Amino acid sequence: MKVSILFLLICTAILVVGARADAPDKTDVVVKKVQEYVKQATEAVKTAFTTVQESEAAQQARRWLSDNANLVKQQLARLKEQLAELWKLTPTS
Repeated sequence: MKVSILFLLICTAILVVGARADAPDKTDVVVKKVQEYVKQATEAVKTAFTTVQESEAAQQARRWLSDNANLVKQQLARLKEQLAELWKLTPTS
């Protein structure tokens, strides 16, 4: 979940709780409800991130990246050399 979505949910919760408050002296109740909602939303996001990080797909992706990091570095070095050679062949004005 992106931070902007979480921020939008928090703002929406504040508006909803604020609309439900009947009197101005209930601001403490509103604040507590918003704090509870934010705590629940934070826990839900943490759980979701943990689930994604521990998923088999994420583990496979990390293994693939670590296994292929050297190959990617070699390809980037070769591309850099090719671009340098191309730059040398380009006529100057």
